[in-house]
Formats: sequence, C-alpha cells, structure tokens
Amino acid sequence: MSLHTVKDLLRKHRLIESMVQNQALPRRKLVSALVQKQHMAEMRALLARLTAQEIGEILAALSLEDAVLVWGQVEESRQDDVLWEISDTLREQLVGDREPHCGIGQMSAFELVDGRLSKVAITCRHDLFSIQPIWVDLLAPSKAQRLLIGQHYGLELPDPDELTDLESSARFYVEQNEIHIHSDFLLDKDGQSRSVPVAFVLRGDILFSVRRAELPVFRLQRLRARTQPGFVTDSKDMLLDLYGAEAEYSADALEDIYAELESVSKKVLSQNVSDEDAERILADIAEEEDLNGRIRRNMLDTQRAVSFLIRRKLLSTTQLEDAQQILRDIESLNSHTAFLFDKINFLMDATVGFININQNKVIKIFSVASVAMLPPTLIASIYGMNFEHMPELRWMLGYPFALALMAISILLPYWYFKRKGWLQ
Repeated sequence: MSLHTVKDLLRKHRLIESMVQNQALPRRKLVSALVQKQHMAEMRALLARLTAQEIGEILAALSLEDAVLVWGQVEESRQDDVLWEISDTLREQLVGDREPHCGIGQMSAFELVDGRLSKVAITCRHDLFSIQPIWVDLLAPSKAQRLLIGQHYGLELPDPDELTDLESSARFYVEQNEIHIHSDFLLDKDGQSRSVPVAFVLRGDILFSVRRAELPVFRLQRLRARTQPGFVTDSKDMLLDLYGAEAEYSADALEDIYAELESVSKKVLSQNVSDEDAERILADIAEEEDLNGRIRRNMLDTQRAVSFLIRRKLLSTTQLEDAQQILRDIESLNSHTAFLFDKINFLMDATVGFININQNKVIKIFSVASVAMLPPTLIASIYGMNFEHMPELRWMLGYPFALALMAISILLPYWYFKRKGWLQ
C-alpha cells in the first residue's frame, strides 16, 4: 500500500512537471518549483510515518532514478537506519562509500594474543576484516549494529528487548550449525537487584553475546582473561567461565544476604520492637527474599544451560570437568538459598508476631477501660432510675457519695486483677 502511494506521488510529480515544461507559461519555473515542493512535502510526510524497513523495501522496488528522488526526502536523522535495510549495491548507488553509523551501543571483539584476551572496539565493518575473535560482545546494540555483525559473520543476532518474551522451552536450541542459549544474569547494584537477559550464539569458534546492560560478571571475566595467560583457550571456555563467574557472583550476593539477615535478626530478637521498627524490618526482609528468589531462579537457569552444553557433547575433557564443577557449585548454592528461605520465613513470622503483640496491647487497654467503666455505669443507671426517692437531692453528700462509690468500683477490680497478675 505504501509502495503504491509512493509510486502514485512520483507519477503525479513527473506528469505535472512534464505538463509545465510543455506549456509556455510566463512563470513556468515558479509554477514547477511550487508543484515539486508540494509533492515532495507529501512524500516526506508519508515517509515519516513508515518504518526504516518499509522505506528500505520501497527503495529496493523503485528504479534508481526514482529511488534517488525518494532518498532525498528521507529525514537525515533516519538515513543511517534506512541504509542498513537496503543492499550494499543500492547503498553505494545512493550514498557512495559512506558508512552508515551503527548507533550508541558498544561492540567489542576479543581475540587471543599470547594466551590473553585482547579487546578490539568495533566502530564500522572495516574493523572486522583484520581480526580473528573468539568472542564478540554487543552491549545495548541497535538494529544496525546487530545487522553489521550478522552480515559479516553470516548469522542473525536476536534483539535483547525481545529476550524476555521467550518461553523457557525456547531458551536453548540448535539451528543449523549455530547453538543459541538465552540466560539470565544477576545485576545487584545500589540495593536494586534485577535479572538481565543475555543471548549467546555459538557459531564455529566464535561466541556472540547480546545484552542490554553492563554486568559485573562480564567485567570480571574480561579482566581475568586479559591478566591471566591461558585463562581461556576458545569460545566454549569463555562461555563456561561466564557461567562459572555467575555462580561466584551469586555466592557473593548470598553472603550479603546472610549479613543483612543477621542484622535484621538482632532487631527482631530485641526486647522492644515498635510498629515503625517492624515496618522497616519487613521491608528489609522482603528485599532480601526477592534477591534470594532471583538468585535461585538464575542458578536454575544456569544449571539448565550448562546441562544443555554437556548433552550436546561439545566440550572437551577439561571443559567437561569444569562444567561438572559448575553444576556442583550450583547445587551447593541451591541448598544455601533453601536455608535462607527458611530463615526469612522465621524472621517474617517473628516480626508479624511482634506486630500482633503490639496490637494486643492496644486492644488490652481498651478492654480494661471498658470493663472498668461497667460498675460506675451500673451505679449511674441505678441512680437515674429512682424518680420518687432521690436522697441525693436532699442529702448534701449524696452526689459526692455516688462519685466516690463509682471510683471505688473502678479501683477495686483493678487492684484485684493487678494482685492476681492478670494485668502486666
């Protein structure tokens, strides 16, 4: 439909331009310019409503002359996105040797140099020709960047924004000669924990990773591989080490939960816990419970990913031993998370118990007051019902006597219950 509209505008533009050229009008150039301006304004408005992919399909369907005319109406801010949607031949015909900008994301390639990882920043396709990486890492990549890497290495990289839409059964699969693994990595920063989905594609001897946010695990592995010779030998080593580092990072997070719960325990087991203290304690416990649950879920995801690699029989003997060790570490962490869940439930129940005790104290005060006021209420009622004989009207001490009787009826039960220890 959009292609038909564009062709219709081009046809009208050329038809009216031809009519103006064939007629001897006094202001032919002015009329031609106005008509051309009107049609190009309609063209720009139409292109502004289309996606970069739709514009690319339209350019590919037009003749070169029409494509050049339409290309001139594309907004400059969108031209790079459109260039990634067309063929290299058409791109050269439209803009020559111009390289489209990739976007604001970071692309890094890592190759082995003397047993250490060497990082190469990728800014354009020419950077890829002179390297032989074992790992290509894309941080918050744009579609253009994913297309750049995908076209060079002959694969299709997933969009990190769509990784959370995958079902659990679709996280690990083999497609032709590519192995796709989608895992969640923990990001615990400034007290705000969340899981960041990461897509791994293992193709030949190269590991590709696509993620939306920077992760401590990736920084740690890059540092280790750069400073320790022989730390990694190939792409599968890199992938296993990332999963191993994720287990270490989760273990550190569990230690922080232990420390936080120890502090909370001292508050909960203190003699006096006010409602305000209980509110803060419950908030701290809920935060630690969320982090603990997130760690357990991520460890389950990592366990499935490592088991998938083992089942595919892709690992060498040494790598298989490393994978088995990662699984043992995960089993150990799972037992710790189960213990922490029990401790969290205990602290939660204890805190709620203190809240109930404080509420019972308030209810107790009202109950004592209600019971204490029953005898004087009875006395006042008896005095009020005696209309024929009301000695207090003729007796000077009648009202003081009634008030004293009410006070005694309040104090006497209170003293008795206090003596029995029923009021604490």
